[in-house]
Amino acid sequence: MITPTLAAMCAHVLVAEDDMKQAELVRRYLEHDGHTVTVVGDGRSALDEWRRNGPDLLVLDVLMPRMDGLDVCRVLRQESDLPVLMLTARAAEDDLLLGLDLGADDYLTKPYSPRELVARVRSLLRRTSGARSAPPDRSLRAGPLHIDPVRHEVRLDDRDIDCTPGEFELLSALAAEPGRVFTRAQLLRRLHGFDRFVTVRTVDVHVMNLRKKIETDPRNPALLLTVYGVGYKLAA
Repeated sequence: MITPTLAAMCAHVLVAEDDMKQAELVRRYLEHDGHTVTVVGDGRSALDEWRRNGPDLLVLDVLMPRMDGLDVCRVLRQESDLPVLMLTARAAEDDLLLGLDLGADDYLTKPYSPRELVARVRSLLRRTSGARSAPPDRSLRAGPLHIDPVRHEVRLDDRDIDCTPGEFELLSALAAEPGRVFTRAQLLRRLHGFDRFVTVRTVDVHVMNLRKKIETDPRNPALLLTVYGVGYKLAA
């Protein structure tokens, strides 16, 4: 039985899943939560549908024919910051970190509860739409970095920096309190809340990717600093 929700954020969700029974179950739960759902059965169709209709969020299975989910995510991230919730039967930490490294924003490992998937979708939509609707006075500055939650933009001096939703949330948390040291666990809670599938090491992947984008020398960072034995901070 599908439990009704009190308040759902309606969105167009694209589900890429080659197991049609599983895809139908996901579709039913998401539609009951108020979303419009399009289902495709392979990676190439997922990219074609995204380019045609511009969904608000992608639920993406890793193991699919024609093009797997990792390749879809790799191509997608060259063109878009569309929120991606990745589904996988692979529980190994290296596989989870690879998905995040390619730009996935959240992960669920099979078998999963459809109700948890709906909750993850809701959480991702809140984070991304919240950034778009935040008031102008919440603009953040940290040294040469300027973060605009209204436009979901990051600028370094006069250069635009493309960030995934996860990277944007992490950078915003750090920029809100320059000089403060955040532990990995604190940053992970900002990104995902309580997550029994993904470890705190996922924060390291986001930091590594952000350093490639904002640091002159990512091996010797001057902005996004490691505080050894504790966590990370933005230089005040």
